[in-house]
Amino acid sequence: LHRRYGLWFRLRKLILWLLGMYIAIPFLVKLCPAIQAKLVFLNFVRVPYFIDLKRPQDQGLNHTCNYYLQPEEDVTIGVWHTVPAALWKNAHGKDQLWFEEALGSSHPVILYLHGNAGTRGGDHRVELYKVLSSLGYHVVTFDYRGWGDSIGSPSERGMTYDALHVFDWIKARSGDNPVYIWGHSLGTGVATNLVRRLCERETPPDALILESPFTNIREEARSHPFSIYRYFPGFDWFFLDPITTSGIKFANDENVKYISCSLLILHAEDDPVVPFHLGKKLYNIAATSRSFRDYKVQFVPFHTDLGYRHKYIYRSPELPRILR
Repeated sequence: LHRRYGLWFRLRKLILWLLGMYIAIPFLVKLCPAIQAKLVFLNFVRVPYFIDLKRPQDQGLNHTCNYYLQPEEDVTIGVWHTVPAALWKNAHGKDQLWFEEALGSSHPVILYLHGNAGTRGGDHRVELYKVLSSLGYHVVTFDYRGWGDSIGSPSERGMTYDALHVFDWIKARSGDNPVYIWGHSLGTGVATNLVRRLCERETPPDALILESPFTNIREEARSHPFSIYRYFPGFDWFFLDPITTSGIKFANDENVKYISCSLLILHAEDDPVVPFHLGKKLYNIAATSRSFRDYKVQFVPFHTDLGYRHKYIYRSPELPRILR
């Protein structure tokens, strides 16, 4: 009986401690909005670990060059440029100048904006670069300030400015070649911020591709499967308002009303991170927007049975046809 009582006492103590933590965390987040910003960006999660971002060839990208660009003072971002597979042999052993000049070859360019967590060397990202390269695209991608080996503090404004700097860097070297912008997950928020700004200054990209997009960061946070507090009293006040206080909006639903270029949305029905209904809702907003009246807007769903979830759409054998 004494042993059972001791076990029950420890179990009850653990339950009370967990309950106390569960109740305390919302107040901690409210008092320190920076915590919520960290959870949105997850830039401190660097996976895969122990890779040298200066050596993309270690990830099987033998026709890729690593650059460093400086969008602002005290900010440096790491960039990868993968040339089309047709240029693979020519790229062997070439320096940065050759890769920059190669952007002027007669191949379209995709600027890829990745989602939160990880780096430009993430496994699913690398596999997408390979697919796009095999289809004849230059692929330029980078880590936002505060991600990977890029220097600076993350913010929505900073991420958008980094993307703008890389886009202008590409346009200065690509001549008349088409330039497309591809955003994935959180990167769709950066992508629509960027393209809205480009359209406002009358230099839109040739097309915008959004993979697994959401409507805005508040709706995504409310729908996220890891949001164990979504039914907590005052959820918006405790968790969503601090995101807004931190200057994080990623308002795709507002941005698409000011975008004037072709739009392609890709979303898997079994996406466990960004619910499928948010991508569909964003498409419905864009399809009825006056800004798209002269441009094609297309939504391509991927059935649950395919198992593409949040980051494996690159596996689709239909992707080359869809992009064409």
